[in-house]
Amino acid sequence: MTTTIIIAALIIVLVVVFFTIIPVGMWISAVASGVKISIFTLVGMKLRRVKPAKIVDPMIKATKAGLKVTTNQLEAHYLAGGNVDNVVNALIAAERASMDLSFEQASAIDLAGRDVFEAVTMSVTPKVIETPQIAAVAKDGIELLVKARVTVRTNIDHLIGGAGEATVLARVGEGIVTTVGSAQTHSSVLENPDDISKVVLEKGLDSGTAYDIMSIDIADIDIGRNIGANLQSLQAEANTKIAQAKAEERRAMAVALEQEMKAEVVKAEADIPRAMAEALRSGKLGVLDYYNLKNVQADTKMKNDIGTGVMQYVENKKDKQ
Repeated sequence: MTTTIIIAALIIVLVVVFFTIIPVGMWISAVASGVKISIFTLVGMKLRRVKPAKIVDPMIKATKAGLKVTTNQLEAHYLAGGNVDNVVNALIAAERASMDLSFEQASAIDLAGRDVFEAVTMSVTPKVIETPQIAAVAKDGIELLVKARVTVRTNIDHLIGGAGEATVLARVGEGIVTTVGSAQTHSSVLENPDDISKVVLEKGLDSGTAYDIMSIDIADIDIGRNIGANLQSLQAEANTKIAQAKAEERRAMAVALEQEMKAEVVKAEADIPRAMAEALRSGKLGVLDYYNLKNVQADTKMKNDIGTGVMQYVENKKDKQ
């Protein structure tokens, strides 16, 4: 009785281990779906640390869609770090849209870090990208604020190594600035906004990118600042400051010249007493003449003081009234 129990337990353990190591259920699902895969291949995936579900499920999906892919291709892509399910979905979408996309090309796009399924979807259904508000100035100095909608679709051939959406938006913005900047007046741009689209499209802005630009539509144009008037105002203010600086320089030079002349006068007045003393010693000026000169100076000073006092008295009277 004990031996029978032990044997039964061993059989149960062996069955559990068998179904754990060998995904029989997955093999049955694959065979039932028409996928030609041996049970030993599934065991080999286990040994290579590949999750069989990551290979078998996409393989079933590809087989049902009529795609010709092998488990070796899917397993190699999985081991390389790719998204097998996403690649298969992209191949199915491309096949339904009659696009020429091979497994090698799709896997290369996926390993390059691009979403290959989204790329195929964008190739079938173009995507609309809206630019931020772009400021451009016409030749008459008026600023225009432009928004554009860019319709793009994926260029599968240029997806690897091609520039992304940011480059497309930057080039469109550059084209808008150039086109508006070459316009004579801002009103001409407002009258014919479609001219911007035509000129920008002619520049071939999608060259070297992962997208083909289908159309560029101007969504909105607003009038901004009068840049020309602002620049003229700033220039006038700068000219005023320059003129004030030059005037201040001339005033300072005039003050300095005045001080120099006053110094010369003081110097000359300082020489008068020496000259008079020399004249007295040499007899060219008499003592009476000297005293008469002093009297004249005193009389003149007295008259000046009286005049100053009278003027102050008159001004005080006026202030009181």
